[in-house]
Amino acid sequence: MPTPTTSTCLPSSPNTTDLLPPAPPTPESLAYSLTLPAGPRTPAIVRATIRTVLLAHDLGDMADPAVQVASELSACACRFTPAPEVYVCLRYREEALRVVLYDAHPRHTNPRLAAACDARRRSALRLPACVVRACGGDWGFGDARQPGGGTRTWAVLPREGTRAYLAAGCVDG
Repeated sequence: MPTPTTSTCLPSSPNTTDLLPPAPPTPESLAYSLTLPAGPRTPAIVRATIRTVLLAHDLGDMADPAVQVASELSACACRFTPAPEVYVCLRYREEALRVVLYDAHPRHTNPRLAAACDARRRSALRLPACVVRACGGDWGFGDARQPGGGTRTWAVLPREGTRAYLAAGCVDG
């Protein structure tokens, strides 16, 4: 008859990093990408998401102008895209928030159609353009460089510029 053997399985020594709570979000760790439906509720989702993300990353002082700009960019992307969804990217780098929207609306090959379409998009983006300029930032739109093409619309909001914008009373905060 075989002799029973005992085997002891000891857990490996714990990794001390596994025992520590994760580091809280910081401004420098802000990097989010979302794919959202291209529908009438998308700007509201973008507003809520951006406010929550900025507060979580200790950038709440940028929330009002960033929400205003991102909401308008998303509304424009939803209006122009022929696809069922849009793509949103948020990044904080070099003391500035970058908001990028991708939609599937292709660039027109006919120069007159392209100019007319650009004029319509520029007109739809008048409000965020004013906010971005008042914050000392930059914005624009052009060909998306991803496979599948489409249009990339972006805005860069410097943190100091958003503070000055709010201090001037440009947004009810």
